[in-house]
Amino acid sequence: MNEKKELKLILVASRKHLSRGDIKSLLAYLESVESEFEISLQISEPTDQPELLELHRLVAIPALIKILPAPKQIFAGSNIFTQLQTWLPRWKQEGLTKNLGINLQPSKLDSITTQKEFLLEDELLVLRQENETLTKRIESQERLLRMVAHELRTPLTAATLAIQSQKLGQIDIKKLQEVIKRRLEEIELLSQDLLEVGTTKWEALFNPQKIDLGNISAEAILETEKFWRSRKIEIDTDIPSDLPSVFADQRRMRQVFLNLIENALKFSEDSGSIKITMIHKTNQWVEITICDKGSGIPLSEQKRIFLDRVRLPQTSQGTSGFGIGLSVCRRIVEVQGGRIWVVSEVGEGSCFHFTVPVWQGQNKHQQYLTKG
Repeated sequence: MNEKKELKLILVASRKHLSRGDIKSLLAYLESVESEFEISLQISEPTDQPELLELHRLVAIPALIKILPAPKQIFAGSNIFTQLQTWLPRWKQEGLTKNLGINLQPSKLDSITTQKEFLLEDELLVLRQENETLTKRIESQERLLRMVAHELRTPLTAATLAIQSQKLGQIDIKKLQEVIKRRLEEIELLSQDLLEVGTTKWEALFNPQKIDLGNISAEAILETEKFWRSRKIEIDTDIPSDLPSVFADQRRMRQVFLNLIENALKFSEDSGSIKITMIHKTNQWVEITICDKGSGIPLSEQKRIFLDRVRLPQTSQGTSGFGIGLSVCRRIVEVQGGRIWVVSEVGEGSCFHFTVPVWQGQNKHQQYLTKG
């Protein structure tokens, strides 16, 4: 009786990948399949063995590498299991052909052709992996560019309004210079973000520290004063005097308040009202709520409004719908460990809620930041 030939495989995957359904199916299949091969599988964590990525020219993981029998083959992507199921019978057939004797051996020409096919398939797979990686990188950079460009709008709008106010005699030259100086500083910081977009992850653009949300909300309310005063909209605040400090990026939190207050103003009727509430929900979180009495958001759209590249159709006369601002808010809140959601009924208004971690003496090595 012939001994089984060894089929030696290496699965390069992180712990996160091992929990995926397709990888679980792959592992279960290799354990249960009846094969002409003696299957040996080695699972390698790329962070523990980074040399594997260079040795096998891996550009994407998870990846399954066939070491034996030669030639080496690499499978990657989201359908590794399907690829293995397709190739296992072919490897079996090749093994049988070689073991049946010289009369049934494939010709030297066929062998060379087959080897070339293997090499071409490997090269094609590597190119596909590189293309997937580059596509994801480009999409990530485009997303960051849109967000930073959106944030540039706020200081530019504030500077324009300050110039208009000075011309109308509402503020003096000294106050105008202060506003312009502050806005230029903000634009400079945003410009630095733009320069870092190509080489930096979104999370790295954050500088979390101990901050006071009450002060930040007050700045955002003053920032939008011209808009709500001109339309006689009241902004009511309910902020406890003993509200704890939070651990977040001050500039980004200000952007969240500005985006949500601007949206609330956009969908509020003249002489309406907006309410801002803050609650020390638990020992770990502060919950902020910004409510308006506008047109409301249909239930079917309440999750979509926080997605990238989603802009709802016009929801009330004279308004243009929610745009990229809510996507920016979601990413800022999630990167800092919190979450954001909306409660709304059509015709009854909307309440946007988000959470921020409470300051507990964190330093830069004890951040709540996630990969949001």
